[in-house]
Amino acid sequence: MGYLNSVLQSSSQVHAEDGRISGGGLSQNGKFSYGYASSPGKRSSMEDFYETRIDGVDGEIVGLFGVFDADAYSHTDTEFLKSENTQNRDAGSTASTAILVGDRLLVANVGDSRAVICRGGNAIAVSRDHKPDQTDERQRIEDAGGFVMWAGTWRVGGVLAVSRAFGDRLLKQYVVADPEIQEEKIDSSLEFLILASDGLWDVVSNEEAVAMIKPVQDPEQAAKRLMQEACQRGSADNITCVVVRFLFDQSSTNQGATTPSVSA
Repeated sequence: MGYLNSVLQSSSQVHAEDGRISGGGLSQNGKFSYGYASSPGKRSSMEDFYETRIDGVDGEIVGLFGVFDADAYSHTDTEFLKSENTQNRDAGSTASTAILVGDRLLVANVGDSRAVICRGGNAIAVSRDHKPDQTDERQRIEDAGGFVMWAGTWRVGGVLAVSRAFGDRLLKQYVVADPEIQEEKIDSSLEFLILASDGLWDVVSNEEAVAMIKPVQDPEQAAKRLMQEACQRGSADNITCVVVRFLFDQSSTNQGATTPSVSA
């Protein structure tokens, strides 16, 4: 999998011997800066990945940031399809993405990667983790003929710990890929966006994450701070974080950019 594709004017990327990677940059129109940090954590393989794309579309700067977390699906597919041939196993992925166009921030989410913003100093989740035990998700699964049961955590068919995902062909009747979309207004009260895989959110709350990086102006350092804290707290999963800081300029609100986080 590709880990990064960007066309930013200014960018940097650093690899560490332990598999950690970080980097960041500034958009050409100066409307936002971004940083990312990713680590395999305690796992032997790295299944998280992320991508950033910044380009011009019809005279506007458009950017995309995404975090994708595939590890959980690889594991559950192995358990669910252990009697099948390897070539028949079907993987899946979750994703949290955000698109910034003009004064609109559109966040789409499938699965349990998460997007959180800091607005006026407050942590606000702008995506919802899709878990099988949520009342509406469980009802949807059961209406489709499936079931949810406890197997270490609540799982679709006793197998998959998320209720929405890309892929997962054999559970597709119950595990849909329909995203939930939320819109936020871009104004001077919007400070930054965090996109991260569940390797962060399993051990760090939304409020803790926002408070932790609020004083850190460099988004790459902020992303690394979140990643390091998750490691120190014993996160058992891959950890990938993207932080986007909005550089609000009242005189240039007609420009556009896009931002996205994580699949499992």
